[in-house]
Amino acid sequence: MSDNEKSIILFDGVCNFCNSSVNFVIKHDKKNHFLFAPLQSETAKKLLEKFNIDSSMTDSFILIENNKAYLKSTAALRVTKHLNKLYPLLYAFLITPPFFRNSVYNLVAKNRYKWFGKKEICMIPSAEIKGKFIS
Repeated sequence: MSDNEKSIILFDGVCNFCNSSVNFVIKHDKKNHFLFAPLQSETAKKLLEKFNIDSSMTDSFILIENNKAYLKSTAALRVTKHLNKLYPLLYAFLITPPFFRNSVYNLVAKNRYKWFGKKEICMIPSAEIKGKFIS
């Protein structure tokens, strides 16, 4: 799969929960479908502009897939369909009304620093996974 065919996950690089989520996706992305960029990066800024996403309203997680941007719970659930094991079954939750899914998402996103903590600087990927990150 070329880099042009891969989906990009934009994540809050200083959020401990977000970093754990990225590590989880990397562990279960056996087909190497995803690339990652912190929201604080130049790549993320360009993509936010391209897809007309207000950076002040940006959540902790955005998925860029097939030249479309997905936000909040829709982004998270779309990621699950590309993971291994039984995780693709979670994709079925897309039938749940977005107002309900996003209310749960918003609760976690709003409290992520309080509940999980925050780093001073963005995550620095290890040598083994550095190729999965774009800046």
